[in-house]
Order: sequence, then structure tokens, then C-alpha cells
Amino acid sequence: MKHEVFEKNSILLLVGILVMVSIGGMVQILPLFWVDSTIEKVRGMRPYTPLEQAGRDIYIREGCYNCHSQMIRTLRDEVERYGHYSLAAESMYDHPFQWGSKRTGPDLARVGAKYSDQWHGEHLTNPRALVPESIMPGYPWLARTPLQYADITERMKTLRMVGVPYTDAMIQNAMKDVKAQIDPESRAARELLTRYPKAKVVRFDSRTVTEPSELDALVAYLQILGQMVDFTSFDAAGPNLR
Repeated sequence: MKHEVFEKNSILLLVGILVMVSIGGMVQILPLFWVDSTIEKVRGMRPYTPLEQAGRDIYIREGCYNCHSQMIRTLRDEVERYGHYSLAAESMYDHPFQWGSKRTGPDLARVGAKYSDQWHGEHLTNPRALVPESIMPGYPWLARTPLQYADITERMKTLRMVGVPYTDAMIQNAMKDVKAQIDPESRAARELLTRYPKAKVVRFDSRTVTEPSELDALVAYLQILGQMVDFTSFDAAGPNLR
């Protein structure tokens, strides 16, 4: 047998492995030098609103990524359960991205608009009240904890330094936009939507508060996941310019 010479000589086997791995690596890596970008050109992607960004920071702080991924693979069962497979463009403004590596709970890449704000609020406070078999811990303190967002302007400036396209107007209005996103009837909320299309203005029953809580921020973040890209016009075969 021709392969016996490799099986009997460990050094030769090692060299053969290195050669094959090198060839495989070049086949995968070299084509990338001839493409402008590995990120799809899609319409709809925008930076997070100040409240969504604050909610994303809370999501990371509470370790939600340890049990929930945000990456739907192209496998048929995943697409049928969660929706369209994830695009690279959907994570282009995430620092760091939240793809995750484990699913104790469901994938959240398309959770936006799937449930009401009220549902998310109750689920985060007491998961088993809505999903009896859930093993997710409750986060009741989020609703009682005022959102600390005095540094949101500086955070947005930092994100702009690493490539997130926040405009001067977005940064100048950051503090106002945080409060606008919990006040559906205000003029500021309408102005917010001109800067951040598809932003979900958070609504809870019988709300009388004027300052956002950490729960407001986290719900705003969850409600935008998977909502920016219009998949009805997305063409995987070419630029999404229709």
C-alpha cells in the first residue's frame, strides 16, 4: 500500500500533513485578496441608537451571550426555526459581535418584533411566568435600576473611531435620543426615527416614568435584532441594491 510509507515514518507523515493543511489554507485564504469586501452590500443597516447601544452593553454585562447565540447558520433546520440565515453585514457595527458558541436558550438573531415590549419586560423579570419550562434566571432589578447614560456621547465617539458611522448630529443628540425612545408621543421620538430608521420606541402599559431604566434599554436592543435588513429584497447572488 502506498500510504504505508507515511504510516511507518512519523516525520514524513508530519511533513505530508503540513503540506495538505497549507494547500487547504491557501485555497480558502487567497481568494479573499481578490474581493473588495466579505461583507454583503445590504440596505437598512445602521448604527444602534443610543438606547439600543446602552441595552447592548447591559446584554453583555449580564452575560446573555453565554446562553443565547446571535448567528443563524445556513442549515435547513435553523432557517426553518429562526428565519433567514445571518449575514456578515448584520454584525458590521458590533464591537464585539455576539455570535456566541453555545445555545442553552434559543438564538436571538431574529427576536426583534417577535414579541411585544410588555412580553419582554415580563419575561426578563420572571421567565417562568411566560415559559414554565424555562431555566433562564430572572432579572427583576433591571426595571428598578435607572439607566446610567451620562457617558453615552463619549461611548458613541469611541465607536466612531473604530468605524461605526455615527454622524455629528447623532452624537450631538445622543442624550436627547435616549429619552426620546421611551416617549412614543413626543416630537423628539419622531426626530429620532429620522436619524435611526426602524428604531422601536419602547412601550409599556401604564408607564408614567420620564427617565429610562436598564430594562427599557435592554428591550430596545432586543427589539431591533434582525429588523434592520429587508430580507424580502435581499439577493444572495449579488448586491442588495433593488
